[in-house]
Amino acid sequence: MRLKNIKGAKEKILKSPYIISNPKEFKGKYQTVFKNENQIHLEIGMGKGDFIINMAQKYPNINFIGIEKFDSVILRATQKLENLKLNNLKLIRFDATLIEEIFDKEITTIYLNFSDPWPKNRHEDRRLTSRKFLQRYDKIFKNTPHIIQKTDNRHLFEYSLKSFSDYNYKIKNISLDLHQDEIPNIETEYEKRFASLGYPIYYLDTKK
Repeated sequence: MRLKNIKGAKEKILKSPYIISNPKEFKGKYQTVFKNENQIHLEIGMGKGDFIINMAQKYPNINFIGIEKFDSVILRATQKLENLKLNNLKLIRFDATLIEEIFDKEITTIYLNFSDPWPKNRHEDRRLTSRKFLQRYDKIFKNTPHIIQKTDNRHLFEYSLKSFSDYNYKIKNISLDLHQDEIPNIETEYEKRFASLGYPIYYLDTKK
């Protein structure tokens, strides 16, 4: 369920020190934002930020960037960060279909957590694991493309497996019920909800 629009959300998020308001200016030089040479991991569709905030806290030697399309959603993430000081986390309000406009050969890992499945065939190109998106990702990965996906949608999961395979990715780890397997995991807000309802969480870790 999409969060309702919050009045003044756009103006509010720009006040957060975690927001990069001019991401195109840093294309190819995000290391200067973090002031170090650590890896940069990217979550596309970060939602309210539970996952990426917890990842940044757990892994201080990795830089994290979260992208979210909707102002009212990213606002919730900035509110959670108000009393935290994480030098390895930045957030960007941006549409992932234009992702190659703000990054260039500098991302080590991409996280795709509970992405919109876009179930209709005519919307295939909008899926974040479609060939069209995998081609976009090629332009932003620094070295070996590395994608980690979680979803509760079986059809999207099966589609993604085939899409990755057809695009020469190799599956490094996979689970048909993540919470029953011994795989390190930080939950998203959606994941907590789905798991509480008894839905299996599908997971895959893949490299090209």
